[in-house]
Amino acid sequence: MPELPEVEALRVFLDDHLVGKEIDRVLPLNVSVLKTYDPPLSALHGTTVTGIARHGKFLDIGAGPLHLITHLARAGWLRWKDAFPAEPPRPGKGPLALRTVLTGGDGFDLTEAGTTKRLAVYLVHDPAEVPGIARLGPDPLAGSFDRDAFAALLAGERRRIKGALRDQSLIAGIGNAYSDEILHVAKMSPYLLTANLTDEQITTLHTAMRTTLQDAVARSSGLAAGKLKAEKKSGMRVHGRTGEPCPVCGDTIREVSFSDSSLQYCPTCQTGGKPLADRRLSRLLK
Repeated sequence: MPELPEVEALRVFLDDHLVGKEIDRVLPLNVSVLKTYDPPLSALHGTTVTGIARHGKFLDIGAGPLHLITHLARAGWLRWKDAFPAEPPRPGKGPLALRTVLTGGDGFDLTEAGTTKRLAVYLVHDPAEVPGIARLGPDPLAGSFDRDAFAALLAGERRRIKGALRDQSLIAGIGNAYSDEILHVAKMSPYLLTANLTDEQITTLHTAMRTTLQDAVARSSGLAAGKLKAEKKSGMRVHGRTGEPCPVCGDTIREVSFSDSSLQYCPTCQTGGKPLADRRLSRLLK
């Protein structure tokens, strides 16, 4: 799933490639991705792109008074095209969900792999009209999001820190992958309860969050949209690296599986050498 660093890199990429250009047409090829119907997508035809913004994991293309907003979800992606085939695409075939063509002939496709379709597209006058944006917490890279602001958010929270970092209404933009990375840098167990964090641990976690995300954004800066996925994967220390050696201590990276996701961690760096219980695996071994 694209998270804050990848969506920020897409924002920068589109800022270079879209702003100041005129939209010729927008073609919805999978109607299920379109979550709004008024105004219609045809209202974008002939408008000029005026700016690109990011709201957590949401990408916002401004065109005059309108905002074309997308959430790429788990398997969605944006693919830039310098030119499109002369033959129009067939709706409902393959991963192609939406095509935006500029008057110069270039533009981009939104695609989604797999059978579970969660990619979402909205056309609104105000980004706050999108429910997911309206309930977003603060952006962790905002200048105002200092250690004290982070501590204030965690005050009163009583849950595992992994879940808190992923909660978009608490902090915007962090998902499964970067929460694993942040906790590894902070040397904290994903099962650690927020209510048990000391002042020192809150400081450590805030620093790990900012540096991990800033480093990921810096690695992605200037890359073409098609190279961002590979960059994300190559930059991971523990996420997606089950069975590999930890790059810090050499211990074997472990995994805990859930119904629709998994987390990865290093026992030596994060849990005092003790493997975390994997209830799903335990059931399979019975």
